Amino acid sequence: MTQRDGFTSTFGVLVATLGSAVGLGNIWKFPYLTGTNGGAGFLLVYLLATLLLGLPVMIAETMLGRATRANAVTAFERLRPRQPFWQIIGYMGLLAAVLILGFYTEVAGWVFAYIAKALTGTLIHGDAAAAQAQFGQTISAPASALFWQWLVLALAGGIIMLGVSKGIEAVTKKLMPVLFVLLLLLCVRSLTLPGAAEGLRFLFAPDFSRITPAVVLTAVGLAFFKLSVGMGTMLTYGSYFRDNQNIPATAGRVMLADLSISLLAGMAIFPAVFTFHFQPTDGPGLVFLTIPSVFASLPGGSIFTVLFFVLTAIASMGAILSILEVPVAMITERLQWSRRKATLCTVLLIAALGAPAALSQGVLEHTTLFGLSAFGLYDFVSSNVLLPVGGLLICLFVGWVIGPRWVQAQLSNQDTLDNQWLVKAIFFVVRYVSPVLIVIVLLRGMKVI
Repeated sequence: MTQRDGFTSTFGVLVATLGSAVGLGNIWKFPYLTGTNGGAGFLLVYLLATLLLGLPVMIAETMLGRATRANAVTAFERLRPRQPFWQIIGYMGLLAAVLILGFYTEVAGWVFAYIAKALTGTLIHGDAAAAQAQFGQTISAPASALFWQWLVLALAGGIIMLGVSKGIEAVTKKLMPVLFVLLLLLCVRSLTLPGAAEGLRFLFAPDFSRITPAVVLTAVGLAFFKLSVGMGTMLTYGSYFRDNQNIPATAGRVMLADLSISLLAGMAIFPAVFTFHFQPTDGPGLVFLTIPSVFASLPGGSIFTVLFFVLTAIASMGAILSILEVPVAMITERLQWSRRKATLCTVLLIAALGAPAALSQGVLEHTTLFGLSAFGLYDFVSSNVLLPVGGLLICLFVGWVIGPRWVQAQLSNQDTLDNQWLVKAIFFVVRYVSPVLIVIVLLRGMKVI
């Protein structure tokens, strides 16, 4: 039997897992959802959702992966072979991963398109109306939208074919620290802009009247999306963890780094929004409108703009690799296909599925289902339905099927770690707190209660 690939170092585990959590979710999705959902109130709900829901589910999912050394379906098959119902968690994660890749690769394609614009000096900044028009033209041109999306898929597929240690770990280990430094520089500059105070008020002074059930559901979906939980990613990555990896500590560090980068992105973008007269509700295009304007006010701004979008593209790759690994690992292990064949077939499937999402900003703009474009539908079903429901089922499985003794052994590394009190606290939250909160949020979001 071929030996399973895996991460080779503690640092490699940390940056690869962080690379999965940190990406366009922080730099693109967090700012625009914060902007369209009222600012600081949404941020507060998101922070609570991350602590009480995202982190516990992340720990539980990673633990299941390391214990079974298997993909997201086989893991539950091995733990409860006579209870096939639980395998639905893995299949739901697979569906969520495919849907997310369907629209996420298109957003990554926008980033690559903006790299080209920055390199050629055609990127518009400072003029809000002109910048919005340029962004609209970029995402609505059919040939351009498909080209950039397929380029992203080709690059991701090439890295995935290299494997876990030589592909995923090697790429994220080198480039994640650079992104953090550049984002910090951007944040410092943004805080010196004239609109900094207004931007910070929007981000940190909550208006509680703006918090609605729909806002709460969106915040929970974002917490799951950004930590890559509920979609099989953390379970798959956990299966590559080393036996002595401290799972609670690693998950905690990833969560804190993820939150820090999200806040840095918010502090970089919202002062620019108010300084250059953009609108917080500008939606998915927010980062593409504001960032060039901030860098343009710096000496050598054009160079920094190129570097920012290059590193943002790399960050998006970290998340894409982790999500793409879910179906690839499942196919290679369950169908006994080669990694190359599994990757190629998965990439072709995503290209076909993602095409309607890419074209939904242009020629398919008025083609909707349940009032949503393909782009919006993929996002809503994955982030607001499949991820929370998958997280709920993981909590029920770990809290009520597996039980406390097994969890204690796994999270304490067979009692080699002195963290019994922490494991008990995690188990309590996973068993009682997280499931109840997820159910309430889902029912409120669906207007049942």
